[in-house]
Amino acid sequence: MKQYMVTRPLYSEDAFADVHEKIHRHHKTVRHHVKQYFTCDLKRAKNAALSLLPFIGWMRIYQLKEWLLSDIVSGVSTGLVAVLQGLAYSLLASLPPWYGLFTAFFPVIVYFFLGTSRHISVGAFPVLSLMVGAVVTRLVPDEGPPVNITGFEGLTSDEQRVMVAASVTFLMGIMQLAMGLLQVGFIVMYLSDTLVSGFTTAAAVHILVSQLKFVLGLVVPGLSGPLSIVYTLEKIFVQIEKTNVCDLVTSILIMVVVFIVKEINDRYKAKLPVPIPIEVIMTVIACGVSYAFNFRVNYKVDVVGRIPVGYESPMGPNMQIFGQTAVEAFPMAIVGFAVAFSVAKVYSVKHDYIIDGNQELIAFGASNIIGAAFKSFAASTALSRSAVQESTGGKTQIAGLLSALIVMVVTLAIGFLLEPLPKSVLGAVVIVNLKGMLMQIREVPYLWRRDRPDCVVWLVTCLASILLGLDLGLAVGLGIELLTVVFRAQFPRCSVLANITGTDIYKERKDYMNKINLDLYDGQGTGKQHVGFNPLRVLRKRNKALRTIRKLLKKGELQMTSKGLLLTSSGPIEESEDESNMEDLDQPTDFKDLPVQVNWNSELPANIQVPRVDVHSLILDFSAVSFLDISALKGLKAALKELIRVEVEVYIVACDAYILKKLHSCMFFDDEVKSSMFFLTLHDAMLHILDKHPVNSENTKVCEKVSHLPVEKYCVSIDVSTLTD
Repeated sequence: MKQYMVTRPLYSEDAFADVHEKIHRHHKTVRHHVKQYFTCDLKRAKNAALSLLPFIGWMRIYQLKEWLLSDIVSGVSTGLVAVLQGLAYSLLASLPPWYGLFTAFFPVIVYFFLGTSRHISVGAFPVLSLMVGAVVTRLVPDEGPPVNITGFEGLTSDEQRVMVAASVTFLMGIMQLAMGLLQVGFIVMYLSDTLVSGFTTAAAVHILVSQLKFVLGLVVPGLSGPLSIVYTLEKIFVQIEKTNVCDLVTSILIMVVVFIVKEINDRYKAKLPVPIPIEVIMTVIACGVSYAFNFRVNYKVDVVGRIPVGYESPMGPNMQIFGQTAVEAFPMAIVGFAVAFSVAKVYSVKHDYIIDGNQELIAFGASNIIGAAFKSFAASTALSRSAVQESTGGKTQIAGLLSALIVMVVTLAIGFLLEPLPKSVLGAVVIVNLKGMLMQIREVPYLWRRDRPDCVVWLVTCLASILLGLDLGLAVGLGIELLTVVFRAQFPRCSVLANITGTDIYKERKDYMNKINLDLYDGQGTGKQHVGFNPLRVLRKRNKALRTIRKLLKKGELQMTSKGLLLTSSGPIEESEDESNMEDLDQPTDFKDLPVQVNWNSELPANIQVPRVDVHSLILDFSAVSFLDISALKGLKAALKELIRVEVEVYIVACDAYILKKLHSCMFFDDEVKSSMFFLTLHDAMLHILDKHPVNSENTKVCEKVSHLPVEKYCVSIDVSTLTD
């Protein structure tokens, strides 16, 4: 066993400051920051324009021949789904169906210019639609007079509801725009994955209950407020014997067929060029059958009815409605942004580009403000519709723009074809698309085994949202989540440190709770800025380079010589841009079928360019980490694998024993991430690195000196306390 001995003076803070002169750093004053913020030059103006209008950035690199056809196919497919979902989600908002077409058009056009995500499909989102519907039915109930609001005089019930929906959407847009301008996009971090999962599961239950009246063909007034779901179920079961058999059979048939085909789409998505648009197909069939057999007259089926041609005149919001709906508008603004940002972040990581949370708030705020002026209701993104846009090959928001054109064609020309469509079909489509949100309940057993406070947050948020309503339920969920943080911070598991005889090592006699907020250590976070490179991007570049090398070897344009790989052709070589399977680019580099192992820091053949990685070792100091939740475990493991796969040795020091135990219980370690990377102190890790990479080895450079050892290495030591809250 190797040993070391350290001899140094005993320092107090003053004594250390006397011996070691401290470097004086000039800190910028508030005045300097303000002056710099308001200073304008050509470069800042250009950056501001690119930031405010992100489409300029990707339009400049748009690959017309490679991307246009994919965007057209994606736009048409997404547009057809957007038409159907717009009609269906209007029922959730307690509005006439055609107003959903407005929501699938105006916000999409605005987001094209202002949004930073290239893949999400903007439009109606079922949870937001339901929240709008709760406000609408509260101010304009199905039974009884509406609330006394100036501006309702002389309007029909539907017109009053449209005014309420448009006004609350306008107010929601103002809130989102204000948050974006104030640069408070970080607020989404306070909505954890657990809280959002519980909230959306509860919303799915509300949506399911709200659609039962259409599936059963019953007349049930819309209710809102605490226990509204209980009262709605009571009204449904009281008149269950009045169920319209035609509506019920049609709905069951639609749900069974759509569910089966969606499962086929999911199972064979790798083999299908585009997903089968089963909702659209069944809607067309239902329209034809309803028209042929005159369901409305012969079977008393409630149908969509007249769809006006064209768009309505814009209108301003009602200020009195603002005062009545401000409490509901704020959670709508938060939920709409949180869901859209989460989906956008998934696709941005998959396709390797950056999104801006503050700009997304501005984009959705402007989309909802302009959309509300033209009588659309709250817009965000629907997970299923975004999945269609991305899976059918959409590369940019050109696909979104084309989907809006499809919606416009329906609105201006062929909307009358949808008039015989039974509302029970729309209800069935809404219900079958709830599968993903309802199946989130499977997370409860996992959370209970791995992180019980997170499980409590999930359960309380879900139950409160079901019983009290979505707005109050979200507030309760946020309160419980904050209480769990306070509880962990205020009541830690205290420890008594005991010295190991003859060493400078101290171990806790008892464990205590710890946490790290990994949302600050993601692919676009601050952690990788300390390292100086993005390991995932480097890994993808390396795997693309290997694809190119294999391709050249197969063609005979690259040959193995005594000096290594030699290019035999003189023509230009293009880097492989095959994005058919992006997941393969995230896997470890594989040299098994190559005649030589590539040295990534040397000059590569065929002028292949791969970013250099000059760091061979990374130390993470976990001494200030308080605890790790499930989301943090996943994020940490992904970050470690990215670094390991680009041949950077990672070491974690001063990690609490409780966290190590949790890592083992959660099966954190595997063939890549091993428990051997954990060291007691930073000094131990440094000595280990020094032993593996002697000072006189290649590529040495001064990085950090520990104690009085002459450690001159390409190594980085990060104190994770800078990454915690």
